Amino acid sequence: MKEKYKETIKYKETIKYEETIKDYQEWLNNSDLNKPSLHHADLSNTDLHHISLRHADLSYANLYYTDLSYANLRCTNLSYAILNNTNLHHTDLSCADLCGADLCGANLSNADLRHANLGDIKYNYLTIGIHPAPEGILTGWGKKNKRLVELLIPANAKRSCATTRKHRAEYAICTKIEGADKVTVENSHTKELTIYAIGKTVYCHKWDPDRWNECSGGIHFFLTRKEAIEWM
Repeated sequence: MKEKYKETIKYKETIKYEETIKDYQEWLNNSDLNKPSLHHADLSNTDLHHISLRHADLSYANLYYTDLSYANLRCTNLSYAILNNTNLHHTDLSCADLCGADLCGANLSNADLRHANLGDIKYNYLTIGIHPAPEGILTGWGKKNKRLVELLIPANAKRSCATTRKHRAEYAICTKIEGADKVTVENSHTKELTIYAIGKTVYCHKWDPDRWNECSGGIHFFLTRKEAIEWM
């Protein structure tokens, strides 16, 4: 009887918060309405993919196993939220407050975390898309002007990665170019040229220390040859 009672309570809470979500989306279109709160909401195991909850208060919310892929959570308060095993693939979390959130087992691949507050977050080896770039000497691969280039990333070179498998380095040594000795790449934004030549060190024009700016300044590379081949 206790289990049935718990299931009934959970069902009623789910219905209540589904109605609150609908009210919130109405508020997004009409700010004259009172802003609904999802503070402490239990939305676990809920399908919310593609939803827009930007600027919402989801602090301390239970989002365990919730599908929030492709959702718009820009500037959302997710502080101390339970995001265990939550699907945040391609979710816009830019400027969101994730302070103290539990992201153990969450999938953050391709999520936008630019300017997000990640202070005191919890994550583990199962969390996807949050771990920093590996330290030490690395071998990387990149596709430069349709040529596959092997790169050695020295231990002292600054490096970063955002929420995908693509990495950036401050500088790298070109060790191999398949089918050529030299290749020149033009930056599509600045039109600056970068020359990769076997045995030479190549420097980026301007290093960007913000790891979440994935396509910003740096020598771009992958950790495997296969990923570089499949890129673009």
